[in-house]
Amino acid sequence: MKNMLLIVPALHQGGFEKVCVETARLLQPYYHVTVAIFDPADIAYDIRGIRVANLRLPSRPGKIAKAFNVIKRGLKLRALKRRERIDISYSFGPTANLANIASGGKGEMWLGIRSYMDMGNPKQIRLFCRLADRVICCSDTICREIREQYQCGRAVTLTNPFDLKQVRDLSEREDAALPWDSGRIIVSMGREDPVKGYWHLIKSFALAHEKLPDIRLAIIGDGKFEAYKELAWRLGVSDSVCFTGLQKNPYPYLKRGSLYVLTSYYEGFPNAMVEAMAMGLPVIATDCMTGPGEILEDRYGILIPNMSPEEDFDPKHIAQEEKDLAREIVSLLEDAGRMEHYGRMSVQRAGDYNVKAYVEKIREWGKA
Repeated sequence: MKNMLLIVPALHQGGFEKVCVETARLLQPYYHVTVAIFDPADIAYDIRGIRVANLRLPSRPGKIAKAFNVIKRGLKLRALKRRERIDISYSFGPTANLANIASGGKGEMWLGIRSYMDMGNPKQIRLFCRLADRVICCSDTICREIREQYQCGRAVTLTNPFDLKQVRDLSEREDAALPWDSGRIIVSMGREDPVKGYWHLIKSFALAHEKLPDIRLAIIGDGKFEAYKELAWRLGVSDSVCFTGLQKNPYPYLKRGSLYVLTSYYEGFPNAMVEAMAMGLPVIATDCMTGPGEILEDRYGILIPNMSPEEDFDPKHIAQEEKDLAREIVSLLEDAGRMEHYGRMSVQRAGDYNVKAYVEKIREWGKA
């Protein structure tokens, strides 16, 4: 077996962190896998049975400190690569990619582009394209742009893997701790981050709630959400909005849902949305860069225009895009036939992102 090193800054809640852990598990029958992390704080995923190397070099503020951190991480990774005789080092995201580059080594170096936001640093992308043996992109849009703009023939697409049976099994293991026993629940999932556009979702929900008083909103993800809680209170819907916090097993919450809504204005590959689809939830999502458009294709779910990135917590200001989303939510929830149709389409599409295809692609590249 070849030796593979997966490099990720940390394992707290996040899309590529989750994919890193899942990749380690899936590849264990074919590779000797080690996961290298820089910071062991707040590990959100089950890493039992996975070999983890903690480099103990968490992020530091300031440009100079960050530059020194890249060098230190590179040196520790180089020693780890030599000690473990690593054949392939695959890093997830720009921070890990820089450390992977700094570490050098004789084996193949795979660099992962995990979000369209990573494309905002052209110098870094050029560096990645010049030095990587493979630039692994989480969406076709990102891959195509790197190939065309940076003439990088080593850019490839690898969408995230999903085990539908595992998702459904986990949804049955416990009950969701939600404050309501009844009502139709709109669900969205992700950490507290402006990129998620949750103020749009809360304002749209408040408008939809006027038409459909039985609906509720559950936002699953890490963060305090204080500004969002205040917005919900000022809009008069605080009793119908719940922030669940970080959930290591979010699937019982998705199981309680009737509809999944994504309001991000940037994504890479939206894991949470596909997980909701695996649970049979119809989806409404912004056609942002990137992810939802490629997944839904305006056929497997409902795409709406991307929304403004400017944070707006003024409850008196309801933008037209928020009114449009509210109208879409009400229209879908009131039409049982469309709800059933999009629920079926969600499950069908989620099945396309199966673990078998994911593993086969990596093994082909690695010639395991």
